[in-house]
Amino acid sequence: MEKQAFPLRPHHGLCLRFFQGKGYSDGFVANMGAIQSMLQSNPLIRLVPEMDEICGSCPNNQGGICTTQEQVLRYDEGVLRLCGLEPGQVLYYQDFDRKVTQEILQPGRREEICPDCQWSGLCRWKQEEP
Repeated sequence: MEKQAFPLRPHHGLCLRFFQGKGYSDGFVANMGAIQSMLQSNPLIRLVPEMDEICGSCPNNQGGICTTQEQVLRYDEGVLRLCGLEPGQVLYYQDFDRKVTQEILQPGRREEICPDCQWSGLCRWKQEEP
């Protein structure tokens, strides 16, 4: 089952929630949009604090090495900690998204994780109407 799970960096659970078609480049935006669409089918994901397919089009990916690795590892660890999840854990994407919403976004804790992200200005949580 784990081999079929889509690898996803934990902090990308936040990025995906706020993605607005903006990014580092047209290629990055297209890739992120395609992954966001694919995740709507609720596949199994495996939480990996390492490069994933979203990272593939990121300019910080220099030959498979992230130039901001220390920063994004801190983001990954924050998401895992606040959501009560573990590296390598396999779950359905919608269950992960629900945990991110309930444990990070609704209580207003996103800025505890990634306040120094260059895209932070796009990440404004609005409580959805019931």
